[in-house]
Amino acid sequence: MSTYILNIETSTKACSVAIHKNGNLIALKESVTENFSHSEKLLVFVGELIENSQIRLSDLSAIAVSMGPGSYTGLRIGVATAKGLCYGLNIPLISISTLKSMSLGMSLKKKGDLFCPMIDARRMEVYSAFFDIHNIRKRKIQADILDANSYKNELKEKVIFFGDGSDKAKEVIKNKNAIFITDFYPSANFIGMLSYQKFLDSDFEDLAYFEPFYLKDFVTGKKN
Repeated sequence: MSTYILNIETSTKACSVAIHKNGNLIALKESVTENFSHSEKLLVFVGELIENSQIRLSDLSAIAVSMGPGSYTGLRIGVATAKGLCYGLNIPLISISTLKSMSLGMSLKKKGDLFCPMIDARRMEVYSAFFDIHNIRKRKIQADILDANSYKNELKEKVIFFGDGSDKAKEVIKNKNAIFITDFYPSANFIGMLSYQKFLDSDFEDLAYFEPFYLKDFVTGKKN
């Protein structure tokens, strides 16, 4: 029996939706915009993917969503949409760490000793973590304030810094072991690579209580 999972990624300025069949990508729709139009685009993307994939919503086995960290607004939109679909279709919800999915995606493109996905968190702050070549997390997810001395221990090895927060790191970190890839965004394709295994393990979220991993409290009046 085929397992279709709808995967949603809205944690940054990238709005991305993918459908995977038994863990393999069959359809992907995504865009990156500065004006954060996820609320207008997300359900449109879902509808287009369902139509283009020639499946029905009722064929979906689960919904997977990027759980954060990231933009408060983006995460809230993605999780609310995923929850609504799960309630309506009576199917389980799967959550995937945004940074872990980014690390997996980059490890398929570049070789390095450590992978450090970075998401912009305003000013000189980023949400980050470190993963090895097997996508095993080597340091906890946290908010880092960047300066010239950041990550000195990790930079004893070759580190790939990437994501929309890595341009900040590039400004202040001067080390021969540091590689910066700034034009890299989270993708629902990477979410789908991880969600199928969670589905097989029945690793589902409680629809009533699940909340995104914001990492930091949202402060009213500040742009996210």
